[in-house]
Amino acid sequence: MTGAKITAIGTYVPAKRLTNADLEQMVDTNNEWIVGRTGIRERRICRQDEYTSDLCVAAVQDLIKRYGKSVEDVDMVLVATSTPDFSFPSVASLIQDRLNIQQTAGAMDLSAACAGFVYALHTAHSYVASGMHRKVLVIGADTISKITDYTDRSTCILFGDGAGAVLVESDKQSTGFLGYQLASNGSGAHHVYRTGLAHTVNNIELVDTQMLVQNGREVFRWAVRTVPLGVQQLLDKAEIGLEQVDWFIPHSANMRMIEPICERMNYPMEQVLHSLVNFGNTSAATIPLALDLGIREGKVKNGQKILMYGFGAGLTQAGQLVELNLDERVGEPTLL
Repeated sequence: MTGAKITAIGTYVPAKRLTNADLEQMVDTNNEWIVGRTGIRERRICRQDEYTSDLCVAAVQDLIKRYGKSVEDVDMVLVATSTPDFSFPSVASLIQDRLNIQQTAGAMDLSAACAGFVYALHTAHSYVASGMHRKVLVIGADTISKITDYTDRSTCILFGDGAGAVLVESDKQSTGFLGYQLASNGSGAHHVYRTGLAHTVNNIELVDTQMLVQNGREVFRWAVRTVPLGVQQLLDKAEIGLEQVDWFIPHSANMRMIEPICERMNYPMEQVLHSLVNFGNTSAATIPLALDLGIREGKVKNGQKILMYGFGAGLTQAGQLVELNLDERVGEPTLL
């Protein structure tokens, strides 16, 4: 098998801020209630004419600027998103054209909700390790604000928009991918959804608002119960102890969800990276945003072991353990 590693990263969030004070004017809530129950203080919101593909392009441009990378020779584009510009064509196809990536490259979107980025990363590793591809562009991006009901105070306080991109490239010397874990439980599909062609799931009639619907209590119970088990299964397969993991990056759904997960794992919160305080829950973008925030702040360094774990609608999970080995940076990151 061929080795593979993450060589570069880039991120982007829209300029517009939606603060807790703003939400106080929209629904029956207040800053103390939001911070106390979620940890979120503000989130970024797309313009009306700004879509997931736009965020993806900006994130990749940040990657190019910082690491001096070329993407024209990328041979596969993977975009993890639940909010594509269109049902079809895919966001990945739009990205291929807008970034002048060779037309012989593959391009496809992956739908795994908040676990999407890690699923896409796992897929990229599989492609590169098999020798079928050499340079894969992986993007996690969502514009959840476009499907958020801003009259529902239980959900509108949570979500924001953003994008994160990485390059996964072949490496003949070693591999940065150390272990993975995948799981799903479709019997809980009705706990997080947005209706489409069908309006029932598991023989349950869905609320047809065309907006995101979430049973936060049930998702919380499921995640807190099952994520620590999934993390342990990943570590057992990789034959690595939790004490060897330098940074844990769970999906930034809600701080009050992350804390009990880490408590059950007996993992220190000081070594947890998240992106929710200033960006909210950005779905497929939360994990690359959190990783990049750690890099920008100088906390995350090459040679460290990082455990990323996504979970969300489906109910689906994906974990990936990597040893970071980014190329040398040549430019400053775009301000977030």
